[in-house]
Amino acid sequence: MTTPALLPLSGRRIPTLSPGASSFPHHRATLRLSEKFILLLILSAFITLCFGAFFFLPDNSKHKRFDLGLEDVLIPHIDSPKEGKHASGQVVIHGQGGHDEHRHREEEESLRDKIRADHERALQEAKEKLRKSREELQAEIQTEKNKVMEDLKKKDAGPKPLPPVPMPKVVSVSDGEPPEPDAKEKRDKIREMMKHAWDSYRQYGWGHNELKPLAKKGHSTNIFGNSQLGATIVDALDTLYIMGLHEEFKDGQEWIDQNLDFGVNAEVSVFEVNIRFIGGLLAAYYLSGQEVFKLKAVQLAEKLLPAFNTPTGIPWAMVNLKSGVGRNWGWASAGSSILAEFGTLHMEFVHLTYLTGNPAYYQKVMHIRKLLAKMDRPNGLYPNYLNPRTGRWGQHHTSVGGLGDSFYEYLLKAWLMSDKTDTEARKTYDDAIEAIERHLIRKSNGGLTFIGEWKNGHLERKMGHLACFAGGMFALGADGSPDDKAGHYLQLGAEIAHTCHESYDRTVLKLGPEAFKFDSGLEAVAVRQNEKYYILRPEVIETYWYMWRFTHDPKYRQWGWEAAQAIDKYCRVSGGFSGVKDVYSSNPTYDDVQQSFFLAETLKYLYLLFSSDDLMPFESWVFNTEAHPLPVLHLGNITLPGSEPAQR
Repeated sequence: MTTPALLPLSGRRIPTLSPGASSFPHHRATLRLSEKFILLLILSAFITLCFGAFFFLPDNSKHKRFDLGLEDVLIPHIDSPKEGKHASGQVVIHGQGGHDEHRHREEEESLRDKIRADHERALQEAKEKLRKSREELQAEIQTEKNKVMEDLKKKDAGPKPLPPVPMPKVVSVSDGEPPEPDAKEKRDKIREMMKHAWDSYRQYGWGHNELKPLAKKGHSTNIFGNSQLGATIVDALDTLYIMGLHEEFKDGQEWIDQNLDFGVNAEVSVFEVNIRFIGGLLAAYYLSGQEVFKLKAVQLAEKLLPAFNTPTGIPWAMVNLKSGVGRNWGWASAGSSILAEFGTLHMEFVHLTYLTGNPAYYQKVMHIRKLLAKMDRPNGLYPNYLNPRTGRWGQHHTSVGGLGDSFYEYLLKAWLMSDKTDTEARKTYDDAIEAIERHLIRKSNGGLTFIGEWKNGHLERKMGHLACFAGGMFALGADGSPDDKAGHYLQLGAEIAHTCHESYDRTVLKLGPEAFKFDSGLEAVAVRQNEKYYILRPEVIETYWYMWRFTHDPKYRQWGWEAAQAIDKYCRVSGGFSGVKDVYSSNPTYDDVQQSFFLAETLKYLYLLFSSDDLMPFESWVFNTEAHPLPVLHLGNITLPGSEPAQR
């Protein structure tokens, strides 16, 4: 997960009326209009039309003014190679001769004819009205009244319900009970850690986005603007459900139903809100079947759509939920959008189209894919920055860690989520991974496989904690890889898992740093002080879980348990869990933030690591980059609106 929003379906609540009160009190006076008054209205309309026809039909004395209007209105739309523009924006035509004057006269006469015809038609309609009998007029008035009443009833009926869709077969929590007593004991401990994190947030930060566990108060970051959107509640819902913490889940659902409002004046990260909120709400809906989660997800998605209003269709990084105004991060390569942000929308947006029948979501993400497919890629690599105004790459920096990571993950998962019918996504993933392996993956002198970062034609021998997710990605993508390379990619995943474990094992706290280097005799060790922190990140544990599922090698459970113990020992405080500033110090200081992704990802992956494989099986579920499970769409011959028929 990379770290650095719809008109509400429910709309405003309709005020309830006391028993016996009319549903339309403000229309009663209209309904009591006398027939005489109606006839007077029609007569006055007739007189007005006659006067208008007399007044507006042009005569010769008005030709000059009329010609000026024609020039202003018509000439800018004439397709002429001689058209030019002054700095003021006023259109001027060069080299007009007799032919142009003749053409203008014809256009002027044509416009006059059209005005005459419109007025004659209006006069004729008025005459016909006056010829009608009283009964016919009464019938017409009643028809209009009925139409108004029907329209108002539709408004009062509230939003149109979303279409019903087939729900996936949800595996009950008991199905994940591990047969080994030792694994069950460890799983219970992970559940207890989750309960401590949730209860602390419930007590000290309820409704805030995150928690400051030492200060014991709410916390938020600029990715959520100045809003209190309860990010931890939404992010934690599916973890609570999977762990069987149903009372806690119910508390979260109640808060969302009553308090989660996206009509706030807040500028939020499109990417973070998509993966945490939309992903979290969709997962909670698919797991529990509670409609409120689907409705809230769609409300929020509508709020994010204005972010795509750019010259290229590549979305802005941030959007104001109230105004719809978007912009990019100031630090991102001359106003560029970020690959991992605009490339990590596909899973959620495809499900939004599936649930609503609205093709807009699917079309937005497919447009991004098509645009990227047309672009030149240096050495086959995707740079991390793309300017949404020009459609050109920013600086040539490529990373499988921060700024790039989940773009590649979503290419693979788009294929998996489509029941392996989205072969275009799979081919794009395979090509990207081939380029990454050729240019970014190296072996250190000590034999550790790592993924470096490409910067301006040079490989930086540094790997970020975020890039450690790639071990799990390689394993997940092994089956289906070209040229019988499944074994190769599973082995590559194992090597990355080993390297990332070493980055943990070589610290005092047995927790991994934010980034670690492979040069000057130092391997898998952080050098700079600002890279020595651990903020409860999940990526290494995520890879352990995927590798466990595919190999059942006991070392992955062992490594996961080491990490869980270290987190419980060094990050646990009385008010929750906190990140630490230096993993190489025996007396760590805290950053005093309990990240929402700790509950969404880190604890969920640990819990699944010690569960049996029938809990959230891969053939039924695909996890988004925030660890929110979305079901595989077994669409068969059905195609999403606006999509091409699936190819198997």
